[in-house]
Amino acid sequence: MSDEATAEAGQQIRVYLLDDHEMIRRGIRDLLESEGDIVVVGESESAAEATRRIPALRPDVAILDGRLPDGSGIDVCRDVRSQDPTIKALILTSYDDDDALFSAIMAGAAGYVLKQVRGNDLLDIVRRVAAGQSTLDPSVTAQVLDRIRSGPPVNKELESLTEQEGRILDLIGQGLTNRQIARELHLAEKTVKNYVSSLLAKLGMSSRTQAAIYAVKNVNAPRPGG
Repeated sequence: MSDEATAEAGQQIRVYLLDDHEMIRRGIRDLLESEGDIVVVGESESAAEATRRIPALRPDVAILDGRLPDGSGIDVCRDVRSQDPTIKALILTSYDDDDALFSAIMAGAAGYVLKQVRGNDLLDIVRRVAAGQSTLDPSVTAQVLDRIRSGPPVNKELESLTEQEGRILDLIGQGLTNRQIARELHLAEKTVKNYVSSLLAKLGMSSRTQAAIYAVKNVNAPRPGG
């Protein structure tokens, strides 16, 4: 859209679109501009281009695709708002993902909307976000704040392990043998074998190999009493 057309828009809500699919961008643009009170001032298909152009164009609302080949709309939201907090961001995604929602809220997004949203609902959301309202469910925001206060959720399987079993599981994940673990923890090798048998039973596993793979995947998980 030309600068002249943007100027003529007056008090229209200025929107920037980021989506790597041209047809989706065209559909959203046609929907928004059919109303008369919304104008699309720019669009792009990559996170890098959007991060560069949005601060310069200063739209009222940036509609950002959740997942892109070179990043995510959440990353763009965080980068853009660090430069200009007055720009409101709306994450539009195909994925109902709690972790992504958490990240979006932490990045300062004013909304998180699935692409299955009805056209009239999207228009309403854009207007509300432009007016400075958050479209996030208050209960969801409360859950995020609680998660910040309490830290990441504890893996239920790991929660069943004692502190010593947790240490031994970590060492198994590092490739140590029972004898090496015994030396590391100043225990008898037989005692280590008993701990290993106990933790395997609690995790529902039958071999140290399974435990080693599990430990690698969960190496940063909180340990009870840790």
